[in-house]
Amino acid sequence: MGATTRNIDLNLLTALDVLLDECSVSAAADRLGLSAPAMSRTLARIRTAFADPILVRSGQAMVPTPRAEAAHAEVKAVLERSRALFARDRPADPARLERTFTVVANDLLAGALAERLLPRLRRSAPGVTAVLLSEGPYPDDLVLREGAADLEVRVITAPAPETRIEPLLVDEMAAAVRPGHPLTRAPLTPAALAGALHVVPSRRGRLRGPLDDALEAVGLRRRVVAAMPTFAAALQLVVASDLVSQIPARTGAPLVAALGLVALPIPLPLPPIDISMGWHPRHDHDPAQRWFRHEVRAALCGLAPAAPGAAVRNRDGAPRPATGPAAPAAAPSDPSRALPPRG
Repeated sequence: MGATTRNIDLNLLTALDVLLDECSVSAAADRLGLSAPAMSRTLARIRTAFADPILVRSGQAMVPTPRAEAAHAEVKAVLERSRALFARDRPADPARLERTFTVVANDLLAGALAERLLPRLRRSAPGVTAVLLSEGPYPDDLVLREGAADLEVRVITAPAPETRIEPLLVDEMAAAVRPGHPLTRAPLTPAALAGALHVVPSRRGRLRGPLDDALEAVGLRRRVVAAMPTFAAALQLVVASDLVSQIPARTGAPLVAALGLVALPIPLPLPPIDISMGWHPRHDHDPAQRWFRHEVRAALCGLAPAAPGAAVRNRDGAPRPATGPAAPAAAPSDPSRALPPRG
């Protein structure tokens, strides 16, 4: 017989949430601090309450039943609402908090965020775990509505009506090249940029972008020779060749520095990159969620401007030329260095 509203136990919902996260009785037991037999007994109670197997064997793994999959997002929502109800006016205590927060971001933002966020968490909230997921083909609102992530940090262009949006920072595109690249010999011009060979980061394999529109507006076109699924993959090609890639100047600064690359101002009017934080309204009043949003905000809003050589704009928004003594005009890229050497 299934459960009635009189005998529903919120502890069972907590256990169900963890079981569906882990799809493993032993892993769920570890996470909840229970023994494996105790977790098995809890799963049996959940199965009785839901009149459903919840988890079934598939080869060597356990997989959720269709009903369990369909209920998982609502289970998370009920738990979030109950936590917010009991702790609405109570601030979070980071030092005692034991919780996992999930953030969706592209590889560049994930790296920039983690580099600044994780030290903050280690100092103030050692029991907190941050999980950063890559962007996927699913709609933005579905990720938050179904509880797959607590936050999205990205360019949010068409949020669902219920999604809460908070702007975090404005970035701009720069051109990433290897040290000694022909384009580094003089302030970059649109013609020199168009004359280089390009690799574009695009998880959907798109070869065109705002830079192409800006170049065409001044009668120029560029040649894109490859599209890579992540910024990191695109920059790996840039390291060992004369290829040029685009990268957001602020959020890309840590990766540019780690790879020993140079970020050059792009002397064309490109749209700004407005990076925001999005979350589902069920997280509005959860003290732990509010605290975590503060930590993400502090980590990203404190991101230093790009290092010297990266894109910088004047107060009027026009690109500022690179400083330093004038150099000879950039020579055309050597075709022999246009692509990485073959292994």
